[in-house]
Amino acid sequence: MRRRTTGTALAAATLLLALTGCDAAKDTAGDIVSSATAAVASAAEEKMNEVKDGVNAGGDVSAGPTSTDGDRTVATITATNPKDKNADYTIMVEFRDADGNLLDAVVLNIDGVEPGKSKTGTARSNRTLSGTPKAEIAQALRH
Repeated sequence: MRRRTTGTALAAATLLLALTGCDAAKDTAGDIVSSATAAVASAAEEKMNEVKDGVNAGGDVSAGPTSTDGDRTVATITATNPKDKNADYTIMVEFRDADGNLLDAVVLNIDGVEPGKSKTGTARSNRTLSGTPKAEIAQALRH
């Protein structure tokens, strides 16, 4: 009986170590993904900062529901120009999970939107996203 108990205890300890190792690997993988996501968001912000003479146009732009295209998440973004001359839009779109966590960020240009008209573009994630992410307009500039 002692041999069976020792074997069971050894198996349980091995399983515990394996699970702890998996948790550590998951934590490390999560840290890497978080760092990559932060880097992508930072790059998107830098791209937005490159726009000269841009005017906040968050009210002109909306994001549709997300879907998949191959291994990427996509969303149709619509820009409606309320002004009396053609406008170009530079839009930062964030993909977020159901808990609101940032998964990815992209910058989309929609050019030549005529006065009083709408024009669409497609925001496409930089990588494969899990779950059912939501697309949100983080920033929109009309120029």
